Amino acid sequence: MIATPSAEDLIAAIRRCRICADRFAATATAHEPRPVVWFRPGPRLLIAGQAPGARVHASGRPFSDASGDRLRDWTGLSEDEFYDQSRVAIAPMAFCFPGYDAKGADLPPPPVCARTWRARVMEALPGLRLTLAIGGAAQAWHIGKGPVADRVADWRSHAERGIWPLPHPSWRNTGWLRRNPWFEAEVIPALRLRIRSLLEEMP
Repeated sequence: MIATPSAEDLIAAIRRCRICADRFAATATAHEPRPVVWFRPGPRLLIAGQAPGARVHASGRPFSDASGDRLRDWTGLSEDEFYDQSRVAIAPMAFCFPGYDAKGADLPPPPVCARTWRARVMEALPGLRLTLAIGGAAQAWHIGKGPVADRVADWRSHAERGIWPLPHPSWRNTGWLRRNPWFEAEVIPALRLRIRSLLEEMP
């Protein structure tokens, strides 16, 4: 599907966005904004993550890192399917890499990004049937505030509304995954089945 002019204008505006330039300049990485925009009208699946990491900032391609490898495994999507914008929209809560603090830890997504762009992005994606809400910031916007573990544990009730809460696929959550084997035993097979069914419904 060809993007409408309004969607094209929105995508171009996000790519030009520099509202966090001063904020990023003050981080330990002192980097320039580089919005990573990967959506257009038409898909039924939305991957709503947190924010790009350093590798994605460098590549300009979302989830082009180890977290992306794990997420693609969770979803059962091939790399070609994952990056097919006619099928999948990837729109994080912040489009730029937030940077690191002085200790080298990831900074959270700046809330100003979601305040500025989130509602407009969702309006540009009217055909969505399933949203993967990955991590706390995405779940707070799409579901409501609360602990990530609790929302993931209650995945069935959220999935009925077309929103699938997931922990972030970062290596930092490997310990949580080991302590909660039900996630990979119950949630992942159901998620793969739902995504495959959704893609098969598409023309």
